[in-house]
Formats: sequence, structure tokens, C-alpha cells
Amino acid sequence: MPRQARIDAPGALHHIIARGMERGVIFRDKRDRDDFLRRLGAIVKESETLCYAWALIPNHFHLLLKTGNIPLASVMRRLLSGYAGNFNHRYDRSGHLFQNRYKSILCQEDVYLRELVRYIHLNPLRAGIVGNLEELDRYRYCGHGGLMGNYQDEWQETRSVLKLFGDPISSARMNYRAFVEDGMAQGRREDLVGGGLVRSAGGWQAVAALRKGDIHLKSDERMLGDSDFVEDALSRAKERYENRFALAAKGIGYEQLAQWVSELTAIPLQAMAGAGKERQTVRARSILCYWAVRELGMSLTDLSNRLGIAVPTVSVAVQRGKKIADREKLRIEALLNVKI
Repeated sequence: MPRQARIDAPGALHHIIARGMERGVIFRDKRDRDDFLRRLGAIVKESETLCYAWALIPNHFHLLLKTGNIPLASVMRRLLSGYAGNFNHRYDRSGHLFQNRYKSILCQEDVYLRELVRYIHLNPLRAGIVGNLEELDRYRYCGHGGLMGNYQDEWQETRSVLKLFGDPISSARMNYRAFVEDGMAQGRREDLVGGGLVRSAGGWQAVAALRKGDIHLKSDERMLGDSDFVEDALSRAKERYENRFALAAKGIGYEQLAQWVSELTAIPLQAMAGAGKERQTVRARSILCYWAVRELGMSLTDLSNRLGIAVPTVSVAVQRGKKIADREKLRIEALLNVKI
């Protein structure tokens, strides 16, 4: 049975789990972990992705990310391919480092954010990497230490997480730590990482109770949330898929999109390539990058090669293009009515 497409949108919250091939080790030592964090920090900052929680385990990792204007797939592609390439070079190995497909669960933020932060940050304790909560407070390779104020990673979003636990920050940290301590006895939470309906309902007992009452929920393996949340996410995903399919059906790819943006902005195609900083050129390039990534599904690397600019520059252009398109009410749907 073919795997379903990932569901993503700006501002979407994702619990991500990536494992080594055949559950093999992906972090052998401190140097590996530091390299991964350096790459993660650079990518989430460039893409304006928020990282609420994270934990590195020898053979896998967990991330809790809220996407910006760069799709999650592009963020993860850069992170995994860059780290794997360096890992293989360092240890003179070849082949895949990660399982071919990382797990990504779209989550309902207002309901599950606190629970997911706790669950992810307790992973080193469940795995036996640390022996108690005091050691977890000081463990460098988990976001819990950052929330406790023992480490500062500027790319980790601690302020908004701590606000969920009160004010001032000293009280918030104390309340957060008590919340984590309360979850230590829970073990693996199938309702947070297991099947879609079980996850959405809050566990097997909840599912059984609902079915006894003849209540049926909309559910999806890729999501963690209530029925309305799942329904809305599927509807939005269907709309984006249909837009992309309609563009492809009309034969509209990158070349046609670039030509249309050129006509729309009166900027020649050759001017959009390169790092020209003239205001109208930057505007046109930004619109092109935003639509190419968001609507055609192109990777930042592909655009980087086509335009002759660095990947971080493409990332910034996508974010700028989103703001321009929103402000000027530019819609990709207009392409469907243009003869190219």
C-alpha cells in the first residue's frame, strides 16, 4: 500500500522521529551530536522554523517543529542529507544513514504542545542515557536543559513554551519541571506516537467509550488532534494538492512559472538569476522562489542551482516572497487562467 503524502502548511506543528537504518547508531560521539545541532540550528534559523523540543538518542532523534514559510520537507532534506554526508565522510562509510522515510505527525498545537514537549524531553531518561531528572536537567543533548536555563541555544524556542507554565520565568521553570516529573512514570505514550484514531481520541479506552456511544471520529495516521482539526487539515492539504495537480496538468513547471513572474514584474529572466540587489529584481526573485517552493514543491537546493545563489539566500527569498504575495494579494491560481 503506497504511503500517504505528508501534510504541511505554514505554522503547522510537527512531531518528527528519524531513525538510523535498521535502527543503527547515528550519533557515535559528542562530535557527531554537535555537528547535528550546528546544522539544525542554522537551518531552523534560516527557514524561520520554530523548534520547541528536541532529543538526540544514539540511534534516533525527536524534534518538535513549527514550520515557517519553508516546507518541512525542505528543512528535513537539508538536515538529513547534510548530516549523513558528513557522517559518511567522517567514518569512511557509504550508503544510507537514515531510514528512507522519517516519521512526521501533524499535531494540534493548543491541545498537545505541552504533552509533546514533555514526552520528547523525557526520551533520554526512558532510554537510560541519564539516570534521573537531575541528570536530565544537565544533559546537553536534549531541549529540557535549555528550558531549565542550563544551556542557551538561540535557535530553540524556549520563551513561548515556558509561557505555558506561568510567569515570571522562575515560576514557569519550576512548574515545567514539576510537569515533567509527573510524566516520568508514563513510559512510552502510544496515544502520542501510535495509530491515528487512537492518537486523536486519546487512547484505546477513549476510542472504546466513543464507539459504545456510536460516536465516530475523523482520523488520520499522519495527524494528532481532534476530529475538526483533522478534517480541516485534510481539506487544506487537498486544496494545495489540487492546485499543484492543476498546474502540472497545464504543463506549468519552473520555466513557465519563471516566465510568468517575469511578465508580472517586468523583470527579465536573466536578471532574476544571480545575487542582484536592485529592489525590483529582489522582489521578482522572491515571488518566484516562494511559488516554486510552496506551489511546485521544488527544493531549496534545486532553486539554488537554477538561480546561482546560495541555499540560505533562497530560504530568505521564500520568506520575503510570502510576505509580498500576501501584501499584494498575488495568487498562484491566476496561472491557471494564463496561456503560456
